[in-house]
Amino acid sequence: MTAVKQQGDEQYVYRFGGGTADAGRDKNLLGGKGANLAEMASIGLPVPPGFTISTAMCTRYYEEGEAFPDSLRTEVAEGIAHIEGITGKAFGDAGNPLLVSVRSGARVSMPGMMDTVLNLGLNDETVEGLATAAGDDRFAWDSYRRFIQMYADVVLELDHDAFEEALEIAKEDRGFTLDTELSADDLRGLVAEYKALVEKEWGKPFPQDVHDQLWGAVGAVFGSWQSERAKVYRRLNDIPASWGTAVNVQAMVFGNMGDTSATGVAFTRDPAKGDRAYYGEFLINAQGEDVVAGIRTPQYLTRAAREEAGAKPLSMEEAMPEVYGQLAKVFDTLENHYRDMQDIEFTVEQAKLWMLQTRSGKRTAKAALKIAVEMAEEGLITRDEAVCRVDAAALDQLLHPTLDPKATRDVIAKGLPASPGAASGKAVFDADTAEKRAAAGEAVILVRTETSPEDIHGMHAAKGILTARGGMTSHAAVVARGMGRPCVSGAGGLSISARDKVMRVGGREVREGDLLTLDGATGEVMAGEVATVQPELSGDFGTLMEWADAARRMKVRANAETPADCRTAREFGAEGVGLCRTEHMFFDAARITAVRQMILASDEAGRRVALDRLLPEQRADFAAIFEVMAGLPVTVRLLDPPLHEFLPHEEAEFAEVATAAGVEVEVLKRRAAELHEFNPMLGHRGCRLGVTYPEIYEMQARAIFEAAIDVAEKSGAAPIPEVMIPLVATRREVDLMKAVVDRAAKAVFAERGREVEYLVGTMIELPRAALKAGEIAESAQFFSFGTNDLTQTTLGVSRDDAARFLGAYVEQGVYSKDPFVSLDIEGVGELVEIAAERGRATRPDIKLGICGEHGGDPASIAFCERIGLDYVSASPYRVPIARLAAAQAALRG
Repeated sequence: MTAVKQQGDEQYVYRFGGGTADAGRDKNLLGGKGANLAEMASIGLPVPPGFTISTAMCTRYYEEGEAFPDSLRTEVAEGIAHIEGITGKAFGDAGNPLLVSVRSGARVSMPGMMDTVLNLGLNDETVEGLATAAGDDRFAWDSYRRFIQMYADVVLELDHDAFEEALEIAKEDRGFTLDTELSADDLRGLVAEYKALVEKEWGKPFPQDVHDQLWGAVGAVFGSWQSERAKVYRRLNDIPASWGTAVNVQAMVFGNMGDTSATGVAFTRDPAKGDRAYYGEFLINAQGEDVVAGIRTPQYLTRAAREEAGAKPLSMEEAMPEVYGQLAKVFDTLENHYRDMQDIEFTVEQAKLWMLQTRSGKRTAKAALKIAVEMAEEGLITRDEAVCRVDAAALDQLLHPTLDPKATRDVIAKGLPASPGAASGKAVFDADTAEKRAAAGEAVILVRTETSPEDIHGMHAAKGILTARGGMTSHAAVVARGMGRPCVSGAGGLSISARDKVMRVGGREVREGDLLTLDGATGEVMAGEVATVQPELSGDFGTLMEWADAARRMKVRANAETPADCRTAREFGAEGVGLCRTEHMFFDAARITAVRQMILASDEAGRRVALDRLLPEQRADFAAIFEVMAGLPVTVRLLDPPLHEFLPHEEAEFAEVATAAGVEVEVLKRRAAELHEFNPMLGHRGCRLGVTYPEIYEMQARAIFEAAIDVAEKSGAAPIPEVMIPLVATRREVDLMKAVVDRAAKAVFAERGREVEYLVGTMIELPRAALKAGEIAESAQFFSFGTNDLTQTTLGVSRDDAARFLGAYVEQGVYSKDPFVSLDIEGVGELVEIAAERGRATRPDIKLGICGEHGGDPASIAFCERIGLDYVSASPYRVPIARLAAAQAALRG
């Protein structure tokens, strides 16, 4: 790789270890891993010395055509000298060689998404020096074969399977099942095979110069930031590409130096359930990648976990009691220092413990709740901190069904309960198929021998993940927990053939398309589909939501138009209805004929006859909703869609509909043709219907007020109707429609001898309405921002058609996120802010809310808090997400 020299080069390399920590804990500069390594070293924990190449270098690396400045080479040489000075070893020295690991480290954890190279610095000469220094030929040659295999895969981008196949053949030829059974001579022969494979596939010999090896690995780690799997992960987790990754170069410590050495991954609390118990796995005589990649099924960390699982291999607590005691003290130190549950990687080299990484651990939503609440009750964090510790979007994991304990289960296998929850779907055996079939609307279960980072898109598409190999901290388990996908890993009784698309277990076969059910809480794998039950939202959930409600300012309502939706919303804590779409009532099969008769009528008198038939139906609809939401505000949007949507579109339907409506087929066809629109989204809909046919809105308003009085008289708790006029662009439209609503209210109140409180307002979903909000507020008592349509009309993008290109737009940075999922703050958001400011200037007490899908998006909710909206409204199942996100937005200011 070429070097680039520029004047005034800044510092890019920061050392840690040996009493040195050049840059403190700046995660933006050092990445999460580098910052935490430096901090662990500074508080006295055993950390192998090293240095971090900053995230700023990653940005520059791509800006300058994947090249390194001369100054970086000088800084890296100084960093290597720092490690040499502490370890007493020399990089590339044949007698006492220094070996290093080269690892990625983004600002936030991206488990398994980027590349790592271990044992770097080995070649044909240094392997002999390592063997002599360690007094162990087998260890040295095992390290060399691992290095060649990893370097060939990560840096040279050669076929990983070819090396795995050579390893398997070597074991089969000798009748072995484990890597650890291979002797030093066996491994020498395997190294020769690996080197021959490299020369054949790469066209050049395996690099022997250790400095060439180092720069190749650094380039590969930076390069992995733009790998397809990393891009997918960033997109799924809203991580900006501009952040870049750091590179951590660190002295190697070895877990594969015999039976007094080991490697492991551990959590200070259970990341699946949240229990305050040490949780993790380790392998004796192994390196870290063996655990996280799921190549070998590891052993339990604690005796209690081993006994609960009925496992035979000794736990670390039993096999290495002294080292386990040291590790337990480190757990307490780290959790108290960081005040959060930690995910730790460690290595034991000949009975000495070394810490390789710590980070705030990925956890399920259930575990996050439990950990946050218990840490607050322990006094480790405050209640407000506990509220901010739980990812609001992750609550979605808790709000959906689990397996019915009474349902019959045809259990065909059992593995490790790696990520809780339950899922049913059709078995698929590769990530591409999972993505394709999920996009077609099918529920799928991704079945793999083991997952790799390249499977990320399929894991996201799948409802659940099943693997034959790997432990509770394998790639599949960690990623599944982060995504909220149920996962069963390490189901050792499975024989999976991705090529033949079949899974065999206990004499049974499961082929692609067969139904499977996973229970991520028990590790059970079942044939067929199993019934589910609704979750109970109490305990830690209830406690945290109480704390959240005490902290938040904004109200949270629900988008709901049925009594069932309203009941669900109230159970989830909704404080009213922010959007009741009345068109869903018009589509009901029992009344669609009357709707069509109204549309087909040739004059107002004919329309009123049909509307009179609809009035009691509408009144009953509203009464049922008002009963559930008694005493709370309910925003009712008057009819919005164009009338042609209620008429048939297929030839076969016309005769049946004409008969039901009592008209000739030709009359129906002619009316359908008259109502046809080339662009219905911008056509004769919303308030334009009311201006043209005011009797429609008059009937709806009458139904609203009659229902409100009925419920007030019945229950004593009057609902608060908020009548919303859709799609306005001018104040005059509001004036015309408000007059219709007010006349209906006055008439009903006079007839019934009773009044109810009500408001008349509008939905802001057109740019002109946002800009003229000051004028509109003279007539409208509230604004509800319909951000779905406001996004469409502002961007000039149809939401229904956007899927064809929005993915490419997000990937290429045109939009940072899908603007229909998370509000376009810079464009649409500015219109919302302008409308809010101008509306308040005219009417200081105007009520302001948002009712688009963005009302359940935490990032959009944070924006709503910043500009001072009164409420957000989301779908019923997203109400808890909105409550928590609103609290977090208020606490974070």
